[in-house]
Amino acid sequence: MTTNAELADRFEEFAQYLEAQGVDYKPQSYRRAAENLRSHPRSVADLAREGQDAVEEIDGVGDAIASKIVEYVETGEIEELEELRAELPVDMVALTSVEGVGPKTVGDLYEALEITTLDELEAAAEAGEIREVKGFGAKTEQNILDNIPFARQSQERELLGDARPVADELLAYLRGDDAVDSAEVAGSIRRWRDTIGDVDVLVGSDDSESVVSSFTDWSNADGVIEAGESKASLRSNGIRVDLRVVVPEEFGSALQYFTGSRDHNIQLRNVAIERGLKINEYGIFDISGVDDPDAGQRVGERIGGESEAEIYDALDLPVIPPELREDNGEIQAAQIGALPDLLEEGEILGDLHTHTDWSDGANSVEEMVAAAAERGYEYHCVTDHATGPGMVGGVGLSDDELRDQMDEIEAVRADADIEVFHGVEANIDAEGSISVDDDLLAELDIVVASPHSALGQGREEATDRLVAAVEHPSVDVLGHPTGRLINQRAGLDLDFDRLAAAAAEHGTALEINANPARLDLWGEVVMVGVDAGATIAVDTDAHSPGEFENVRYGVHTARRGWAETTDVLNARDAAGLREFLH
Repeated sequence: MTTNAELADRFEEFAQYLEAQGVDYKPQSYRRAAENLRSHPRSVADLAREGQDAVEEIDGVGDAIASKIVEYVETGEIEELEELRAELPVDMVALTSVEGVGPKTVGDLYEALEITTLDELEAAAEAGEIREVKGFGAKTEQNILDNIPFARQSQERELLGDARPVADELLAYLRGDDAVDSAEVAGSIRRWRDTIGDVDVLVGSDDSESVVSSFTDWSNADGVIEAGESKASLRSNGIRVDLRVVVPEEFGSALQYFTGSRDHNIQLRNVAIERGLKINEYGIFDISGVDDPDAGQRVGERIGGESEAEIYDALDLPVIPPELREDNGEIQAAQIGALPDLLEEGEILGDLHTHTDWSDGANSVEEMVAAAAERGYEYHCVTDHATGPGMVGGVGLSDDELRDQMDEIEAVRADADIEVFHGVEANIDAEGSISVDDDLLAELDIVVASPHSALGQGREEATDRLVAAVEHPSVDVLGHPTGRLINQRAGLDLDFDRLAAAAAEHGTALEINANPARLDLWGEVVMVGVDAGATIAVDTDAHSPGEFENVRYGVHTARRGWAETTDVLNARDAAGLREFLH
């Protein structure tokens, strides 16, 4: 079955090949179409089967792109894309994962040196061949060489945002099987880490062979890797999925065992040992009267294992939320009743960072506000890009255009069922200055300030820059603070302790950008912010209504950082938000 993500990947790849050829404008159209395909609420493949006219109803998808979507759904390929691949036979995804290497660079290096893979790129850089290519030099060559290790690492792990939809669809499929007693994901995907190695799925069932058969027959499978009596592996949308089936009475202990990080599980086992107990994937056992506790996995009196609660109850602990199982003090906190009351998905009352078709969004102000109201939000903030460093292709609004936008905001506000805040996503330049006039900033309801350029600054310089931004009296939220793109660029290296302290002191919220390609900030540094007393904002940076769904990635990232509801700005009602802003 062709997924929306798969279609989006094809058109992003299309844009890269066109950009490598130096084609103007068209790549941006393909990227916008890819963005809208990825976030579309319905199956685009189903629309394609209804006909090309149905596909053309998607924002940013015209006749030419719609016909290619239908072609891919019907045949599994796009002839024009295959021709582009043949003309430039390179591993485009791997090569462009090297920071500083874009599609045009890939094309130039193929033409000059016939570089097609990451290994060939590394060998050419080490041999000093890249500096000899026109338009390149020794510094560019060294930058490429320095960034190849990060690129290799990025190829080994999948984005949570790519893997989680696969997992959710599989869980829904398996839970509909009569042979399945219970099913859940485990491992890093259940802990909502920003990247994962593969999707681990655990099923409780008394008929493992039937479950394995259903699993391998899943219509979304690209192909089966292996299958046994109680274990199997397949690929879906290019992502490896591993299944393990256990008997129902051992489901809880297996889920606990395969969810926690290695260090969390070691600490929990130590707590058990102190009590004369043994924990493993088969249950929790009282081994106080056993001469040889290592004689077998199920040695001793079994006192629990059907649920995770039975495991933690036996240790006089509450169930520790999966996001916290990283050995960051959660077991000690549980022992003294000090686990945080973590933020829940339904507690987000509005989005503070969104875009419309005034800048690079796909929808009007009215459409975005209506979609926010339909989600049940109490308020919505319009924060289109301002012009400034890092904005290309005329995306950002000038000060005059931002003032013009005020009229439309007022008109929408008058008819809206929810409160509407008018703001801006301003740019933070290399010195920490804000790219919008101070008088205009003071007129706006909310100001998100984000770094979009000079993302290779040194740690001290980068921290000084962002501290200056959070100290600005009109800046309310520091947007995607590092500017990272997971598996693509590392972003700014920051002293988070100093930044969090400054944010707490000056009343500026630190954003968790919930776009799964960013998740910036991430769990470990959210914890630094929470400990410093800084306010956290969970925003989607939505460019279309479908992207509001990404809020869940931000919420679970906040939970990984031990954020409580009271720590999160947009878990406050409109009056509470207004009080913070003013």
